[in-house]
Amino acid sequence: MPRNRRDVEAALEAKGFVRVEGDHHYFVYHWAAAYYLAGYAIECGLKSCVLAYVEKNADVIYREKKYSENCWTHDIGTLVKASGLDALRVAEARANLAFGVNWGHALKWSETMRYKFMPESDAKRLYEAVTHHVNGVLPWIRMYW
Repeated sequence: MPRNRRDVEAALEAKGFVRVEGDHHYFVYHWAAAYYLAGYAIECGLKSCVLAYVEKNADVIYREKKYSENCWTHDIGTLVKASGLDALRVAEARANLAFGVNWGHALKWSETMRYKFMPESDAKRLYEAVTHHVNGVLPWIRMYW
């Protein structure tokens, strides 16, 4: 257990949350939060797509016994399937390499990432994959909610 300010600073720096340079402290944990929240943007968008899919295909709840249960997840791949968009996503990814790469980054996301340190480069990569105006995950998802 850290007992004083220097021990706390050393512990935070060892974990990668803070970079200490002289009297200056640079908090770097915000990149982990950015990564985590970008993934939740995808999840929320896909859950909107699930609702749109159920509105058009209400019988899916009765046809697929575990359909509702499968929607209670943070898993991006499972939500893409539950929204009926998996075949469209795969086809677009085959036709558009940049789109496929962006989805590759999105599919690696997990809600458990909130417990891990994420470097700036990973956060920026996911953010770009989510928001890119032409090949981004979220602009594509928005077409279906």
